[in-house]
Parts: sequence; C-alpha cells; structure tokens
Amino acid sequence: MKTFRFPLIALLGLAAATALRAEAPAVSPVDVTFVNPEKFTDVKDYYMPTDSGRDAILADLKDYIVKRASARLAAGQHLTVTVTDVDLAGDFEPWHGSQMQDIRVIKDIYAPKVNLSFTLTDDAGKIVKQGERKLRNMNFTMNINSIGRSDPRFYDKALLDDWINDDFPRVKDKR
Repeated sequence: MKTFRFPLIALLGLAAATALRAEAPAVSPVDVTFVNPEKFTDVKDYYMPTDSGRDAILADLKDYIVKRASARLAAGQHLTVTVTDVDLAGDFEPWHGSQMQDIRVIKDIYAPKVNLSFTLTDDAGKIVKQGERKLRNMNFTMNINSIGRSDPRFYDKALLDDWINDDFPRVKDKR
C-alpha cells in the first residue's frame, strides 16, 4: 500500500503545478454595465415579467455588445459601456386574450430604443472617444437584412450594430 502513495502524491503535485502554470483567461476589452435595470422601460420576457427573464435578456444584449464591439477595437483599447435604459422592439398586447398575451408583437409603433454612455480608452488609459447616445430606429421594420431574424432580439441587436458600426469603424491591427 505504501508503494502507491508516492506515485499518487507525485501525480497530484504535477497536476497542481500544471494548473498553476495555466494562463489566466483573457480580459475582455469591453465592459458593459446596466444601471437600475429594474427601472428600464421594457425588458420584459412576458406580459407579467420575471426578474430572471429580464436578467437573461440583458445578459444576451451584454454578450452581443461585447462580441461585436471587441471586434472593432484596436489592440490595447478598452471600451466601457453604461446602459441606462432599454425599450425592446415590440410589445405585449394582452387584449388578444390569454392565448396570445405572452407573445411579443412587432409593429412600427413599438420601435427599439437604448440609452447609453461610453468611454473608449487606449492602452495608456487616455480617453480616445466618449459620449452619450439615445439609440432609436423608427424605421426598424424596414430593415431588409434577413440574417438572424430568428433571434427574438434581432431588431434590438440591429440597433446596437448600427451604433457600434457608426462610432467604432473597423481597425487594421486586429489582436
């Protein structure tokens, strides 16, 4: 029994040393914060919304902003985004009855809106660009791009794409 103890201890020590040498996960160049999301205009998952549904929707939008904006930044740049209000495209129309009250209806009158502020810094921490934006697209249903329309937040993400493309043009030096 004692002969197995040393190889087992050596194996565990080797595993621990390997784990310590593993690189730390890459830090994202984009930070997104939602300020008072419980007060946002419309981040409902159902006609009678849930906190977990709101949090899931905001997590989806956050991941999208991080992914899309990260691809637009130069090496060493860091973007901080603070979202202060969200009004998702569409709305719930409970007068259609209990069978339809939890279906988000997309109409021109329910345009997506996002209020945010941002700060873009370089690798030395110097501010490159900053501002506040009130994103709106009153013609959102006229968007002819059909890619991704199966995504329930297609119009909201298209609105974010327009902002990212306008404020952060493509850079040549990719990471």
